[in-house]
This record gives sequence, C-alpha cells and structure tokens, in this order.
Amino acid sequence: MRENFQRVEDGVSVKIEVDMDAYAFSRKYLWLFSVFVKFDGLDNSSDAYEEFLETKESLIIALEHEEKAKYIGMRIVDGWSEFYFYTQNSKGLDSSVSSILKSSGYVYETSVVKDNKWDFHHKNLKPTELELAHIQSEKIIFLLKEEDDDLEVIRPVEHYVSFLTPTQKNRFLNTLDIDGVSFKDEIDSDEFEYGVALVKEQSLTTDEVKKAVDDIFEAVKKSEGFYEGWSTVLASEL
Repeated sequence: MRENFQRVEDGVSVKIEVDMDAYAFSRKYLWLFSVFVKFDGLDNSSDAYEEFLETKESLIIALEHEEKAKYIGMRIVDGWSEFYFYTQNSKGLDSSVSSILKSSGYVYETSVVKDNKWDFHHKNLKPTELELAHIQSEKIIFLLKEEDDDLEVIRPVEHYVSFLTPTQKNRFLNTLDIDGVSFKDEIDSDEFEYGVALVKEQSLTTDEVKKAVDDIFEAVKKSEGFYEGWSTVLASEL
C-alpha cells in the first residue's frame, strides 16, 4: 500500500511516496538501488505528467520482475523525482532502467549502495507517527469531500488518545491545557485500554485539522501517550 505525504527538510518541501508494506522484505533485499529522473512531477494536470506516471510504473514493473528488486518509494525534490528500490544485488538493473528511460528523453542517473539495515528507508521515506496521523486526516477529509460536505462548517470533532498505564492517562487529564480542546469521556476497550476522547469545535479544512492534530499530539506525547485519530459528523447531520 502506497501513501503520499509532504515534509520540510532544511527549509525545502519534499513530496514523498512510500510503500508501507516494503519493510516486510528487509531481510531479503540489502542493497539500495536509486534512480534519479529529472522531472519534478508537480503539474499533475498535464499530458506530460500522465506520461511520466506511465514511465514510473513501467520502471517499477521492470525492476520488480522476477523479484530482482522491491520498490520502496520516491521523493520529489529540487526538480528531481527519486525512485528507490532495495535489491539482492544490482546485476542487470542498469540495463532494465536503460531499456525504459533511454528512449523517454528524461535525464537520469542511477546509484547503488549497501544498506542492510534499511537506514535510508527509515530516515528518508518512512513517515513519523505524526506524519501518519496527518495521512489519516487527509483520508478522512477526502471522504468528506466525496460526500460534498462543507468543510468550513464548524462542528464538534472528537480526537482520541491512549496510554499504556492509568497513571499516564491521569497525568494527561490533570494537566490538560490545549486551546479549544476539552475532555469528553474516558474510553476503555480492546482498542484503547486507557483511552480518552477529547472534543474541539472546529472546521475541517486541512490547515485547521492539522493544527488541532499537532497541538494534541504534542500534548499527549508529554505524557507518553499516543494520538489515535479523530472522527466527526457531516455538516448536514448537525
């Protein structure tokens, strides 16, 4: 399953795609094989972008053929689309890349390095816990848009947090001080053994949701807890 998100590195915005299931292959593929293509991929409405996507998928299929390599993700930064694979060895991979890209007209480079601990994957592609929370937020917002929901409408949004011990939970509740956020209920279930439901009156624009998640995430981490996501109702159901 591929996920897409953005992060800022040294003041530069980086668009990232990551295969969330790739790490299951970490003991089999120990070499990092990289393909750098001169194309920023930002204009996703153009014919050129559609052609680039076709080339990208052709490249992935060619390199993954007969389990030669495993695609783990890509990064778009400074006008380059960087494709990353892990492989058992690099034999034949350059020729596979050449067969796809040489006639495409794209400027490209390749590189291979030993990375048996998958350090590159962990540091440069794998989303952090907070980034995962934002990825899930964007999925919910997408579903709301599909329902023609008016995201500008302010409504109660429940945010869920959990803890490993009741002491951590109580410390969080006793020091709860997040702008606009209040305690709603405690949750005790198989999913959230020491869980808490918080509520905030807010709109569901991307910026507003991101700020709420950031604020709650930061606060819950101070009590060694976990942010578990949020839910709400459609504006039409208020």
